[in-house]
Amino acid sequence: MHPVPLAVMDYVGPALGALLFVAGMSLVAEPTRRTLNAIILAGASGVYLSGGFGLWELAYPVIGTAIGFRALRSYRWIGVGWLIHAGWDIAHHLWGNPIWPFMPSSAFGCMIFDSMIAPWFLAGAPSFLGRPLAAIRAAGA
Repeated sequence: MHPVPLAVMDYVGPALGALLFVAGMSLVAEPTRRTLNAIILAGASGVYLSGGFGLWELAYPVIGTAIGFRALRSYRWIGVGWLIHAGWDIAHHLWGNPIWPFMPSSAFGCMIFDSMIAPWFLAGAPSFLGRPLAAIRAAGA
């Protein structure tokens, strides 16, 4: 497969999705936020099975599972896992199959999304919306 031509929304859509993801995850209380994201990361390691690289497709879920296990206790491992997944995304965009067969640019979009959420996790996944919500709750109490 050859890379498909990209439109503006192939960049903007995943970027907006990443911002909404971070905002939504900021509302999830600890330690559930870390645990939930470690599970999401581990699950994402299987999205490319049958992605066009044959037996090589089996290597990434093994790596992703090990990183996902470490991620249960560390946001930095979640960030590392998303960066590795972004690399796998770009390989599939250039040489493999897209994640969604009906959307040829989906692997590219996933790379944008993963690359944008990874720094948030590497920074410890600080809650951007938690403080305003806490202030509203305190004012109403």
